[in-house]
Amino acid sequence: MDARLEDPVAAQMAAQPGEAAHSRRQNLWWRLASIALFFGAWEIAGRVPINLAFPTFSATVAAFFEMVGDGTMLKAYGLTLQPLIVGIVLSAVIGVSTGVAMGLRKSVEWMVAPVFIVLQAAPVAAVIPMVTFVYGIGLTAKVISVCLLALPVIVLNSYKAVANVNPSLVAMCRSFLGSPWQQIVKIILPDASPVIFAGLRLGIGAGFVGIILAELLITPTGIGDLITYHRAVANYAHMYAAIASIIAFSALTLSGLQWVEENWVRPEKRGS
Repeated sequence: MDARLEDPVAAQMAAQPGEAAHSRRQNLWWRLASIALFFGAWEIAGRVPINLAFPTFSATVAAFFEMVGDGTMLKAYGLTLQPLIVGIVLSAVIGVSTGVAMGLRKSVEWMVAPVFIVLQAAPVAAVIPMVTFVYGIGLTAKVISVCLLALPVIVLNSYKAVANVNPSLVAMCRSFLGSPWQQIVKIILPDASPVIFAGLRLGIGAGFVGIILAELLITPTGIGDLITYHRAVANYAHMYAAIASIIAFSALTLSGLQWVEENWVRPEKRGS
């Protein structure tokens, strides 16, 4: 008789990969069914119709491909992604550095933490007009708008990640006479990196909100311009197509980052 069959622990370990793959397939089918149900409900609601300004799903898809075909969608994304990428990169560099410094030094925490707590709780839509008044309607104002939403999330998550590092690991480093720099680089940052990466993912999601608010409130460019223009001329299918496209783009981006997190940063979460 095969020894693996006699060992229940080995048999259980051998069955785990198959069970995980089955669970992933089952989750995928449920997600696809949920998306299909949503689109079907959208189509029915548009055909009823629940409102004259609410198009069907099929009309929205046709409008999306029309804008892709004539180049307006790609041009709009080119204008939207420029301040979004710049703002996210600045927020990531400044946010992680500031959060780590807050977690390492109480004096930095006392001085900086209240600012970002207030920014996270502030109604940013009311602050953006003030940014426009100071910095105008150009690229700078849009980048600042992205940072206003993304930076507090990244800073506070990085701060909590460093502040809650496993103290036994820090004590072990000290017992082996590790220098403060070695303690930070080899113990604190690796242990805090999963939560820091999760904060980056959440910050990017907030950055998408920031750029759309900026394009709607500061000056109509990019995707915000498509939404504003087609709403003004009552092309509601095109307006909904622009809105749905940025939602889908944001969701796909965050799903890709979640996959990176589960497979490279936090492999223990894989399949959960």
